[in-house]
Amino acid sequence: MEAFINPGTGRPDTGPVTGLPQRRTGRGNLAGLTRPSRSDFRALSRLDGRARVDDLISGYRRFREVAWPERKQLFERLAARGQKPETLVIACSDSRVDPQMIFDAGPGQMFVVRNVANLVPPFLPDTNYHGTSAAIEFAVRVLKVRDVIVMGHAQCGGVHALLEGAPPGAEDFVAGWMKIAEPARLMAEDASLPIDQRQRFCEQCCVKLSLANLAGFPWVAERISAGELQLHGAYFGVATGQLELLDDDGTFKAV
Repeated sequence: MEAFINPGTGRPDTGPVTGLPQRRTGRGNLAGLTRPSRSDFRALSRLDGRARVDDLISGYRRFREVAWPERKQLFERLAARGQKPETLVIACSDSRVDPQMIFDAGPGQMFVVRNVANLVPPFLPDTNYHGTSAAIEFAVRVLKVRDVIVMGHAQCGGVHALLEGAPPGAEDFVAGWMKIAEPARLMAEDASLPIDQRQRFCEQCCVKLSLANLAGFPWVAERISAGELQLHGAYFGVATGQLELLDDDGTFKAV
């Protein structure tokens, strides 16, 4: 595993979230809609369960009134022709890291898989349940995507559990799932970084580990060899909104 990880550079992304993206209209999935403000999310968090659902339904009604008329023909085409995304994105389930928002992508552009810590498990075709591997198989073998992006992010709770232990209430599944990333944890320990840089380094190691595991899927390797598929690593700063891409030298560089 020594050649698998190359220590990353840059400062840790641990600052507080200072604000949400500015309201705007775009060509992607946000066309015709405005971004919610921080006060919108504060108000949402204070609501009781039924009111929170009602608030989401109100959001759906705004979608139907504003975005749907503009996108109706697009959805009709997608329904008639089926989905044909060219990119698979494997991202974390973290509510702050929305691939469609980050890439300003529209319906039908990306096939998205989200799980704790954006992990790809090793290729193990057995009788157990393999949700992430099933989604990868469908995207690569059926939809024939041309690119796969594994996107990690700052302040990842799964990586924190990997380094510090799972929090109370997350022992049944999270702890076991994060064992996939044990090689990344060992690399982070061996790097002997200051504690404030260790998490960022381990988060980026998890992206590299997932890419290595992806390449171990035989039908992924076949399509790569045929020049039909490319793998990419990415890292998103929650506090900064900065996206970094994994370079050939093993470091992440800002776009």
